[in-house]
Amino acid sequence: MTNEELLKRNRELEREILELKGIKTETIPEIKTYTFSKIRDKELKKLVHIKKNLDESIFDEWLNNKIDIDAETLDFLDNLLAENRKLISTYNEDELKAYFIVPILNKVQFLSYQNEMRGFYETALNYETDKFIFNGNVDFVFAKGLVDCEKPYFFIQEFKKAEEFGNPRPQLLAEMISAVELNKTTTIRGAFITGAIWNFVILEKLGVNKYQYFISPNFDSTDIEKLKGIYRNLKFVKNEIIEMVRKEK
Repeated sequence: MTNEELLKRNRELEREILELKGIKTETIPEIKTYTFSKIRDKELKKLVHIKKNLDESIFDEWLNNKIDIDAETLDFLDNLLAENRKLISTYNEDELKAYFIVPILNKVQFLSYQNEMRGFYETALNYETDKFIFNGNVDFVFAKGLVDCEKPYFFIQEFKKAEEFGNPRPQLLAEMISAVELNKTTTIRGAFITGAIWNFVILEKLGVNKYQYFISPNFDSTDIEKLKGIYRNLKFVKNEIIEMVRKEK
């Protein structure tokens, strides 16, 4: 049984309990479920107050980080790009993920036994309000937990080769909104990928059901210098999250 089927069954049980108590349920509006992989801009803006902030200075520390890349990692990135550059535009979602994205994430090493954190692929996330439900599987999330995803901190959405296959931005934003609310925080970071292009994202909660987000300039992963930047940015956010988790302890 899928998450959506379980949620639907739970709502049916709630209605049955209310009816047994003599409470009429026909006046109770149905709460609609939106899956991350299918939500679009128009739907997201109807559900929450969200706007794009064009100020890119918020990325200054993140994208201008001084992470060193050692010689072995430089060779790895050079070889990875040499093997895949001509084919990236032809890869389907699974191929892009298997041949290019996952090797980069593995090199960044989103795994810390000491801090009980790791990257999760295709893990379920669910956020419910009295007006809507966000749920589904997220492509990648760096989270607290080794066996189960306990607390999400950083998302990467949509290993897709082109924007025409679906806009990953509102899908990522819905995931980030869910995480901010579940974590009871006010800010979270993420990234989305369309083919060779990476964009980094910061989401901030401004108030009840009100958010703003920032999108970085494009990082074209077929350019070796931009690919190095992607690696540095991922390494930086990983290190920063681990340090934050240590302080939380």
